[in-house]
Amino acid sequence: MENFQVSDLNLGSVNGIGSSQDVIVNGVSNIPATAASDSIFSYFWNAGFFIKIVMLSLLAASIWSWTIIIAKYLKLKKLSLDAEYFEESFWSGIPLEKLYKELKDAFFDPMSNVFCAAMAEWNNFSGKYKTSDSTTLRMLEKRVSRAMQIAMRKEVEELEKGMAFLSSLGTNGVIIGLFGTVVGILNGFKVIALQQSASLSAVAPVISEALFTTAMGIIAALPAALAYNKLSDSINKYVNRMETFSEEFEAIISRQFDEK
Repeated sequence: MENFQVSDLNLGSVNGIGSSQDVIVNGVSNIPATAASDSIFSYFWNAGFFIKIVMLSLLAASIWSWTIIIAKYLKLKKLSLDAEYFEESFWSGIPLEKLYKELKDAFFDPMSNVFCAAMAEWNNFSGKYKTSDSTTLRMLEKRVSRAMQIAMRKEVEELEKGMAFLSSLGTNGVIIGLFGTVVGILNGFKVIALQQSASLSAVAPVISEALFTTAMGIIAALPAALAYNKLSDSINKYVNRMETFSEEFEAIISRQFDEK
């Protein structure tokens, strides 16, 4: 039997393993550099024309939604404070005619506008009909109630401006992003066909750009959906507050008519 020497070992396999490890190590070390080169702007500039349109649409929708959200939040906060001031004035015992003169020439909160609409109808009707029989008084009561309802509808329409857009974006933003993703994946298949290669390096850029549109859709839709629910709840509470005031004011008018 021949003596087996350590020096006779074929280190080719060992070297091969070492080379493989070097490749893996080098591959891992190269990933951060590649990732670092990717940014939002690179995703946009490297995307196809249609994907760019989808991204720009989602970006514009997101900016507009945040404009609506901030404006609505500030407006509802101010209206709530104005409503508290008006209710304090209304229930303070001040004569209604005096309160009406203070408010009729100045823009104020929707609740005071409803009050002014009722008082304007009352004064207009009283100027035309001098009699105070029960039929005339009931007619006046109905006209005052109708004037308040019309004023409330106008104020509610004003409060709800922009809410439909938030609802649509919250519902459809992700779908628009997914649509851009589907188009991007189809472009990825075209790249595979042209390069006749399904390697990750060939399709990864296209797929990452496609998935980025989904991320933009989520970023645009999620705040819009959450803000819509919150703002809708605040608007409903304010509308209920106006309706409560309207009913209380109608009750006051009805009692005054019953005393005549």
